[in-house]
Amino acid sequence: MASDPLYINDRIVIAGWELTEQFVLAGGPGGQNVNKVSTAVQLFYGIAASPALPERVRDNAIKLAGRKVSKDGVLMIEASRFRSQERNREDARERLKELIFKAAEPPPPPRRKTKPTKGSIERRLKEKTGRSEVKKMRGRPQND
Repeated sequence: MASDPLYINDRIVIAGWELTEQFVLAGGPGGQNVNKVSTAVQLFYGIAASPALPERVRDNAIKLAGRKVSKDGVLMIEASRFRSQERNREDARERLKELIFKAAEPPPPPRRKTKPTKGSIERRLKEKTGRSEVKKMRGRPQND
């Protein structure tokens, strides 16, 4: 169980009781140490039922996480980048923090509709007439 809270920004704080950690054997190189010591961390966070997240942030985070969220709405982040358990624990918490921070960003402002300029309209029409002339020249010559 992760006891200390995770501070995302000044408005979002995830309580320690909402996070669950499980330590498992890590794969990859590391000699015999990798077979004996559980250094990899699986961080579980019930994102769908969390009271710490506003609804918009929760929905964005679930979209961003993709397959990392189970059908039950539990987000799992696995960290096995480092050899020590503590550094992997910090890495998993940091990755969760980054995910939620990115989900909390405000949406971009809507695009303002603009009219095409007179010059661009004239250039487009000139190009169209030029293309029309090229296509007319492809036909058979007219006998007068």
